[in-house]
Amino acid sequence: MMTTLVDRITVNPQICHGKPVIRGLRYPVETFLELMSSGMTIDEILADYADLEREDLLAVLLFATRLSQVKRMDPVVS
Repeated sequence: MMTTLVDRITVNPQICHGKPVIRGLRYPVETFLELMSSGMTIDEILADYADLEREDLLAVLLFATRLSQVKRMDPVVS
């Protein structure tokens, strides 16, 4: 049983080349961030992906939030 939202995001080198995915399914986190950023609502996504749950998409948002909580970003010099 999943205990927290963060537990819904998994990373396994054997699934999607180690990208973060939802519950070990082959649904990369980045796919759902792109759908939400394009304007799709959680309800619309859930209608298209019947095997997902609202908590999965909330976990995607939490995962992205945690990734953005960096102390500082240095510019990349090429």
